[in-house]
Amino acid sequence: MNPRVITQPLTGNPLAAAVISGSAPESWYEKIPKGSESWRERLDTVRSDANDDWLAKLSSAFDATGRAKERLDASGGGRGVVVTTGQQPGLFGGPVYTLSKALSVLALADALQRSTGIPVAPVFWAATDDTDFKEASSTVVGTVGGAQLLRMDHLEPLGRTMASMPLGDIAAQLEALTRAAGSTIDTTPLELLEQFYTPQHTVGSAYVAFLRGLFEPLGIAVIDASHPATRAAARPLLADALTKAAEIATRISERNREIEQAGMATQVQDVAGLSLVFSSASGGRKRVPIKAAAKQSITDDMGPNVLLRPVVERAILPTATYIGGPAEIAYFAQVTPIADALGVARPGIVPRWSCMIIEPHVDKILEKLYLLPEDLRDPHEVETRMARARVPKAILEELDVTRSVLDERLDALSSAVDEAQAGIGAAVTGGLRANLTRRLDRFERRLIAGAKKKHADIMTEIGTARGSLYPFGKHQERALNFVPLLARYGPALRDEMLEEASRHAMRLVGASPVAEARQEAVSMRGRS
Repeated sequence: MNPRVITQPLTGNPLAAAVISGSAPESWYEKIPKGSESWRERLDTVRSDANDDWLAKLSSAFDATGRAKERLDASGGGRGVVVTTGQQPGLFGGPVYTLSKALSVLALADALQRSTGIPVAPVFWAATDDTDFKEASSTVVGTVGGAQLLRMDHLEPLGRTMASMPLGDIAAQLEALTRAAGSTIDTTPLELLEQFYTPQHTVGSAYVAFLRGLFEPLGIAVIDASHPATRAAARPLLADALTKAAEIATRISERNREIEQAGMATQVQDVAGLSLVFSSASGGRKRVPIKAAAKQSITDDMGPNVLLRPVVERAILPTATYIGGPAEIAYFAQVTPIADALGVARPGIVPRWSCMIIEPHVDKILEKLYLLPEDLRDPHEVETRMARARVPKAILEELDVTRSVLDERLDALSSAVDEAQAGIGAAVTGGLRANLTRRLDRFERRLIAGAKKKHADIMTEIGTARGSLYPFGKHQERALNFVPLLARYGPALRDEMLEEASRHAMRLVGASPVAEARQEAVSMRGRS
């Protein structure tokens, strides 16, 4: 049996929600086209503005092969465009949303290409220049009874980019992930991990190599943000960002005030006195101070911060749009004034597809216990409810009676004290009431704990389901590693996810399923 793939609303902070609903101020974002004609105009504008040699300059940073290279080549030389998504490195590929993002960008590229007739290549931007080791060093797998956190230690001081952070020996963590995968029908993802997650790699290079092995056969190219070719292409814009650092800071502050005045919070906090350009010259990664920015020479170790990165990406690639999650959608409101200050094209963003994967054994647990997936969001509520339901009814009824009688007698005692001591009954008996109530509550908790122990099999099932859907209280997509899922269910799971992502893409493009089917038929006849 295959798992169920359920498309879910992309939830997040109020700013992202406002953008998705269409209520955010239009001036904060690049306008997103609606309908095939509007998208065709957008794609024509993007490819006419791009340098025809962008692919030649970045070819080594892609190092693409197979179908991914074919799609890049088709879009090169001014013939087409790209759509992008991206993520900083995550251990063993990261959580499910790494895969969700990749399939989202593939589906959108396919939908735009079918709808407009213009070549569109899907691109995954691997942000190996990121320094967040905490994010990159751990992942979560589902096990019987719950979730297991896999974590690696850093071998060099923190602050280094993931492209330069040694991976070290993580054979034990890989063994744990493989064990969690259990019985598999597709060993390819696990074999790729074994091939690339070795001491010879860095955190960043292992991530890039693994994603390329997994995504390139689908036609998705992976670009390494730390590659010398990527850095070289970004140098002119980084130089401008240093020269105009003060103006950019002013514009960002103005936009931040607009966001706050609208009653929303900024996604990326402003740091006064610092430019948006990082330097790694001292080994760590630090932002160049604005006071020194104008006189700072661009060096090969420099790169953009999170707000400047989308502007750089749009400048060096013919990017029709970026496809991102709630946090990315939120901070893109802070990105547009940067592009305006630099006099370059604004990057656009559309929401990615979001999902929950419910495996057959988890589905059986939900059905057996009459649970919905969202019931497992709370880390303890279901277990307590199930255990309480298994405490003998007579005991619970007697507890309720005891509480009722206790309240009644304590009220009578309080009244008696009032009569005898001039209205101080509640004050005198309040501590007694609280003490006795706590003792009754503690007694009930012991009964429930006993029921949990007695019905350990049910508690294990609940833990198993929660470990799959809400591991450690987080949504599956944001925590659970996707590799065991792909290994257990193979291409069938990926294809089902892509089908759901394609429906989302068609809604973004504004094309009807009928129109898409007709265009696909025409394309198929042309290929044959």
